[in-house]
Amino acid sequence: MTNLLFLAHRVPYPPDRGDKIRSYQVLRHLAQRARVHLIAFADDPADEVAAPELTALTASCTIVPRRKGRVSATLEALTGGRAVSLTAFDHPAMHAAVAAAPPVDATYCFSGQMAQYLPMAGPPAFMDFVDVDSAKFADLATRRSPLRRLYAREARLLGAWEQAVSRRVAASLFVTAAEAELFEARGGGGRVTVVENGIDAAHFDPTATFARPDETGPLIVFTGQMDYAPNVQAVRWFARAVFPALLARHPTARFAIVGRAPTPTVKLLARQPGVLVTGEVPDVRPWLAAAAVCVAPLRLARGVQNKVLEAMAMARPVIASPQAAEGIDHQGTIFVAGGDPRRWVAAVNAILDTPVGTDPIGARARAQVLRRYDWAARLAPLDGLLGLELAKRAAA
Repeated sequence: MTNLLFLAHRVPYPPDRGDKIRSYQVLRHLAQRARVHLIAFADDPADEVAAPELTALTASCTIVPRRKGRVSATLEALTGGRAVSLTAFDHPAMHAAVAAAPPVDATYCFSGQMAQYLPMAGPPAFMDFVDVDSAKFADLATRRSPLRRLYAREARLLGAWEQAVSRRVAASLFVTAAEAELFEARGGGGRVTVVENGIDAAHFDPTATFARPDETGPLIVFTGQMDYAPNVQAVRWFARAVFPALLARHPTARFAIVGRAPTPTVKLLARQPGVLVTGEVPDVRPWLAAAAVCVAPLRLARGVQNKVLEAMAMARPVIASPQAAEGIDHQGTIFVAGGDPRRWVAAVNAILDTPVGTDPIGARARAQVLRRYDWAARLAPLDGLLGLELAKRAAA
């Protein structure tokens, strides 16, 4: 049976944020076909002890605590001439853990920061970049910010690193065809392929029973990691530019910002009438089930937005920015709004004005998810890519 080394920049459990959802689903898929040895960083003390769900999946599980802060990583990067994204994840304990790993037939590397742990020679390595991270920094460098020069430096150094890695791995994986094409256009080489994200539609089931959040009036819901800058920017813009006009027409409406680690900027939004900042919740599904509409007004977004797929799977109407909708084959089942607040106001009001249960768009969104985004189908290309179909048959 094939032995795989799985490297991850963050422990892939629990699958409660975008990167951990993909890494967990990939790990689970591979573990059904091979013996997987997991080595991952933990940036949350709660993740430093491997969950039973991980130990049950893996042949071995090594977790390395990561405590390097953003400031120290930036200073180290500036003095060492490296990308901040790489120095932030450069740790001697991780180098030692990888060196001590058992012999394997291949390595699956999740997230570009972990490519620094790939040996220069040996078994084939498969690099799951997910998105073109350097392009995110290039986008940030075009915006008005005191950090523009730092972002431009990061885009340049990280882009060169991504290109170099792509030329020495067996394949570079991206979450959408658009990301793969962008990577090749920016100089990426070698074999570039697409392995899309999916959704656990049985988990995100709108027919399940959930306790409704203790809120009256129609709920407008945004979900996400709330110390992630694009999410912070999105909710701040919506709360200030869109939501007041919605309250004027629907005075009992509530805008719920649902997600862990809200920044001080996000917490301040709760001072506005009708805005709720929940912080971490044990389960986002009750909030999605209770939502009259889910919004994703991100200005900076790459790949597939899990928050959008989850809302679609829960049969919720979704209004998203072009950036948030770009990576999803939604077939017209979500409303795409640009940067004009008036369009957002009109779109949300149209949904809030419609009697609950009479608009079929949510049901169509759920049907599209079931057709297009089942995890097993999305991850099936990994079997041929890593030679696991043959290994699975040989082991049967």
